[in-house]
Amino acid sequence: MDIPALQLNDQTSIPQFGLGVWQVPADETERVVTDALELGYRHIDTAQMYGNEAGVGAALAAAGLARDEVYVTTKLNNGFHEAAQAKESLARSLELLGLDQVDLFLIHWPLPTQYDGDFVSTWEALAELRDASLTRSIGVSNFQPEHVDRIVSETGIVPAVNQIEVHPYFANEAARAATRRHGALVEAWSPLGQGGGELTDEAVVRIAAEHGKTPAQVLLRWQIDRGDIVFPKSMSHARLAENAAIFDFALSDAEVAELAGLDRGPAGRQGPDPDVFDWIP
Repeated sequence: MDIPALQLNDQTSIPQFGLGVWQVPADETERVVTDALELGYRHIDTAQMYGNEAGVGAALAAAGLARDEVYVTTKLNNGFHEAAQAKESLARSLELLGLDQVDLFLIHWPLPTQYDGDFVSTWEALAELRDASLTRSIGVSNFQPEHVDRIVSETGIVPAVNQIEVHPYFANEAARAATRRHGALVEAWSPLGQGGGELTDEAVVRIAAEHGKTPAQVLLRWQIDRGDIVFPKSMSHARLAENAAIFDFALSDAEVAELAGLDRGPAGRQGPDPDVFDWIP
């Protein structure tokens, strides 16, 4: 599989396509990640809150790949935003993953209504973890434009990525624009939506038929063509292979624009609203 690599603003690079393991049960994670690695996936996205880092680590160990052949991301649990806890949590993640360093460590949610609204100190803690070489790159997830602007203006440290909800029914353009304005890249979570009808949309189905591809492949290719990073989740070996078969075609500019026109704005959001999401496990 010839997966494009994108340059990050910290002079490292990241595979543009990978596997997400959100909602993959802990006892199934090793199998799913093993299948993906065997198919040629080289980018794995997990999180402390997913509870499956150990399964990712077991699959990585069994695969026997050189460390620099696989890109691994994990994310800070919402309950560990205080600086000391953030540092301890990454040490635990590294133990579970069987690694000395992750490639990317993210603040999972900004939680602006928690911790006195202070996600800046959390961001500074991540910078210290990068300086300590426990992670190569640092970034954020689910940060709204004002959240990104704030951490950059108060610290001068620009995230490498912002991982946000993006699919045709919720293009999240304001957050995408703010992220790219700072020179960070967009990672699109839930790129296939969450059962909101994207895969059966008339335009998506028609474009897929014109290319001899599936609707899922068209949605993933749409985001690849726009320059976003995607890591769809599947527990099926066949679907893992299908999701990866997106590098032998490209959408026209008109098709990219047509799919972007499906955006429903805030009404299309299917995940939590980062401005009010406050869950701490």
